Amino acid sequence: MKKTVSKVVLAYSGGLDTSVILRWLKEKYECEVVAFVADIGQEEELSGLEEKAKATGADKFYMVDLKEEFVRDFVFPAFRANAVYEAGYLLGTSLARPVIAKKQVEIAIEENADAVAHGATGKGNDQVRFELTYMALAPHLKIIAPWREWKFKGRTDLISYAQKKKIPVEATQEKPYSMDRNLLHISYEGGILEDPWVAPPADMFKLTVSPEKAPDEPEEAVVTFEKGNPVAVNGQTLSPAELLNYLNKIGGRHGIGRLDIVENRFVGIKSRGVYETPGGTILRVAHQALETITMDREVMHLRDSLMPRYAELIYYGFWFSPEREALQAFMDKAQENVTGEVRLKLYKGTCTVLGRKAPYSLYLPELATFEAGTGYTPKDAEGFIRLHGLRLKVWQQREK
Repeated sequence: MKKTVSKVVLAYSGGLDTSVILRWLKEKYECEVVAFVADIGQEEELSGLEEKAKATGADKFYMVDLKEEFVRDFVFPAFRANAVYEAGYLLGTSLARPVIAKKQVEIAIEENADAVAHGATGKGNDQVRFELTYMALAPHLKIIAPWREWKFKGRTDLISYAQKKKIPVEATQEKPYSMDRNLLHISYEGGILEDPWVAPPADMFKLTVSPEKAPDEPEEAVVTFEKGNPVAVNGQTLSPAELLNYLNKIGGRHGIGRLDIVENRFVGIKSRGVYETPGGTILRVAHQALETITMDREVMHLRDSLMPRYAELIYYGFWFSPEREALQAFMDKAQENVTGEVRLKLYKGTCTVLGRKAPYSLYLPELATFEAGTGYTPKDAEGFIRLHGLRLKVWQQREK
């Protein structure tokens, strides 16, 4: 019987799930397995993963630093559009999956593999994000989703399998919640957080201090933008990943960027998520403030009307789609003059705008002033108001 798969590239983390998947792939498909680790700023223990992967059965191992690409080509484009899903989710996990899957596909092509595999469960959004990226970039590759194929029911089954096969994983007591980290955020879900009435445990948070325990003195920060992209903080030019990492640190020590929401997953399930996004929260506040003096009113309103759809596409996994790319072209066109500086105050969980300035500002003091100014004739408003009120008069007459 002809083998259906000869070589597969697995998105590997070294944890229980993907370690079991690696061995399971070797046994079920009798194929070569290439383990691929993406460094996107998770700051988890990455040392020793090559040895662990090969001890589990990997034929080859890749670890690729994608931090700069992640922030530059995925996070910043979304932030240029002010993308936010539902009640405030800044799309940290949604933006990470396509950059991982993109590199995974590139390695699969380089290795002449005929399949890719991931460790996402059959209930979440990540399976969709991984697989839509695979389909968009390399439709010829076979997709293997073990959680939808194997007979394991949960963590206990995986631990038993790992012990039986002598897979080198630490089968420790499961945390009372799951955690996913990258350079943009940390997300927490599942376990004790599945009850939306239960508050997150105080010791759960990793990036931010509790606002109550934040410094009693506020801190000021100035963020500089060029065409909608942040390029410097307090006058220091930084690379995209360096800049976001720096803002994570100063935002974290002031307790900025915590969010607790119940969101609608693409697969139709409501899910409670708790997030820490300190640097991203600062960037969003600063970016919106700069837009208020640099963007034309109608362009801004049109962009704002399209943003929910744009954010939805990212959340659903359609980063590599013609509609997302078309919307991105508009979003980026709208950012051409969003250049300038924003001064912020960080204090006990809040990020407040203190000032904004821009070389291409549309804010003209001589027009905005309540004192006598030039360029605006108040009497012109009379006809303007009368014309807009005409239909209201007609409507009211009919009602009577």
